[in-house]
Amino acid sequence: MPPDAAPAHLRPHPGRPTPLGATWDGGGVNFALYAEHAHAVTLLLFDDADDDAPAAEVALRERTGPVWHGYLPHRRPGQLYGYRVEGPDDPAAGHRFDPTRVLLDPYAKALGRAPAPGPPDPATGAATVDPAPLGRVTEDAFAWGDDRRPDVPWPDTVLYETHVRGLTMRHPDVPERLRGTYLGAASEPVLAHLKALGVTTVSLLPVHAFMTEPALHARGLRNYWGYNSVSFFAPEPRYAAFGIEGAVREVKMMVRAFHEAGLEVLIDVVYNHTAEGDRRGPTVSWRGIDNAGYYKLDPDDPRRYVDYSGTGNTLDAGNPFVVQMITDSLRYWVETMRVDGFRFDLASVLARELYDVNMLAPFFTVIQQDPVLSRVKLIAEPWDVGPGGYQVGNFPWSWAEWNGRYRDTVRAWMAGHEGVLGDLATRVAGSSDLYDRGGRRPFASVNFVTAHDGFTLHDLVRYARRHNEANGEGNRDGHAHPISQNFGVEGPSDDADVEARRERAKRSFVATLVTSQGVPMLLGGDELSRTQGGNNNAYCQDDEVSWYDWRLGEPERAFLAFVRRAFAFRAKHRVLRRSTFLTGRVDASGCTDVVWWHPRGAAMRDEDWEAPDATAVGMLLCAAALRRAPHDPSEDLKDEASVLVLFGGRRPEPFVLPPEPDGGRWRVALSSGDAEEGTTASPGDRLDVGVDGVVALEAVPA
Repeated sequence: MPPDAAPAHLRPHPGRPTPLGATWDGGGVNFALYAEHAHAVTLLLFDDADDDAPAAEVALRERTGPVWHGYLPHRRPGQLYGYRVEGPDDPAAGHRFDPTRVLLDPYAKALGRAPAPGPPDPATGAATVDPAPLGRVTEDAFAWGDDRRPDVPWPDTVLYETHVRGLTMRHPDVPERLRGTYLGAASEPVLAHLKALGVTTVSLLPVHAFMTEPALHARGLRNYWGYNSVSFFAPEPRYAAFGIEGAVREVKMMVRAFHEAGLEVLIDVVYNHTAEGDRRGPTVSWRGIDNAGYYKLDPDDPRRYVDYSGTGNTLDAGNPFVVQMITDSLRYWVETMRVDGFRFDLASVLARELYDVNMLAPFFTVIQQDPVLSRVKLIAEPWDVGPGGYQVGNFPWSWAEWNGRYRDTVRAWMAGHEGVLGDLATRVAGSSDLYDRGGRRPFASVNFVTAHDGFTLHDLVRYARRHNEANGEGNRDGHAHPISQNFGVEGPSDDADVEARRERAKRSFVATLVTSQGVPMLLGGDELSRTQGGNNNAYCQDDEVSWYDWRLGEPERAFLAFVRRAFAFRAKHRVLRRSTFLTGRVDASGCTDVVWWHPRGAAMRDEDWEAPDATAVGMLLCAAALRRAPHDPSEDLKDEASVLVLFGGRRPEPFVLPPEPDGGRWRVALSSGDAEEGTTASPGDRLDVGVDGVVALEAVPA
């Protein structure tokens, strides 16, 4: 029905320009859309998701500033809607309006119909969507009961990065209907596993609604990871066990269940780009609503997009309305969905006001002063693909960062690269060279060896090169030079000695991770010895390549037991979870918070670090120094024990054990090497760590 011919009940009241989106107030729905360069906006009302045409069209004639708005009484939650937006079709000026397209509200809290790639436009060759997405009006009511945030302190945080779908698709103890869903992720078998592992915080790959890229669709594949958003408010409906209508409710149920188990929930957010791609990509929402307002365009040719994400476009975080959209999205997920924080994909993009990176950009100022967002966990992936985009160590004090320097150094040391021993010590001590400024703490460093992007831990010690042929890109995608090793055989091996060295290396990586200052992050499935067959870019493998295999043989069970012991050891010892940086200085009592120990039985000298063949070092963390340092008076540290961590080299070299600061002995608590767990030794004894081995010892009374 043409807007001008609408009956009285479809003629909107003026409504309000705020809040943006579709807001139900109990008597009707207010619709508000930012479209600064538009000439006209029409609200489309659909009765059913299968309908090709709207049941009614409503012209939004009220405009306040750049916001078009109107109020429809008697409309309720569940109403499906979209927009048509008119304006100049002038790509040379940055405008791409097309009133024939049905567009998704950027503020839609739920999808009423999910988009799918359609056939290329016969006239232009540009990608299309078929069907076009629709929003669904929602209400926020939910029975949260006595839900409380776990509020895990940063020093005690253990992150577990996982994918909602892949986590349970093959879990035999999760009901089949719930596998691969929000409810499956928070089912009892999974919660029990995470608690036994020592995890405190689950970091989910994107759960914002997303779609498959047209190029992937053409190859018969689909996006699995989810870094291709079509909405920053609506949850991904394919993870809902009981249909698209239940997605919002099921996310809330998942969060509530995690909280009941004492686990925090972080979500990965992708505010750097959208699923609309470059100028030949599909028009889903932002491009058709206000292309020049939402995106960074090439000033020399506004037909083209500035691309700092490597995906075709970049959202313009220099536009206050884009910053508002991002922060409104974040607040919605904290206040309404009750998540506990965020990991920001390619976060350096958010620091680009115009084109250069500026860590004083308005986005960070808004976050810092926001009474809601300033109190949740914020983790940056501190880089993008643009010039000057590598910003590890440069984010504001309230942020933690994925420490890519940690990952690369630990991998290089384990692979036997020369000249990295000093850098290894810096990384395991908390990366003070990167973070000890501006009042930042060791927990600014999120330490990881593997993440979703790259090899799994199991593959890291079995493949020296990528094997991404299944992705259909000629094995050209993913990291071309991963810092990995295969111990002489590429892929699986029947050689028992090769497999033994590989398993030792896996344990050494985990032992290094749990004994490093900062926040450890475990890639989900690594504890299960998950393999992707050498694929280090499984973003489009929504199958058994990516799904966790919970059927464990004896080697896998033994490794899982080791990982559990490792994180339990970390939780036991406060010296491994310091709130202040190590100094290496002697305090008034003569105790040094950290001593770096040479295998031959003396403190490391400057020249020892520079020796070309130096690959082994010990780290002695003195408990007495921690007890005398300022700390929370509620913490009883009188029984805190000193810890000695021995990082074995690339050749067999026994360690002469140092004195225990309180006059006691040493007990092997965790060992990936030759030392046997549970055995004790005295200062001055020689302890075999073994090639590639890492051994952690705790002080016990003499």
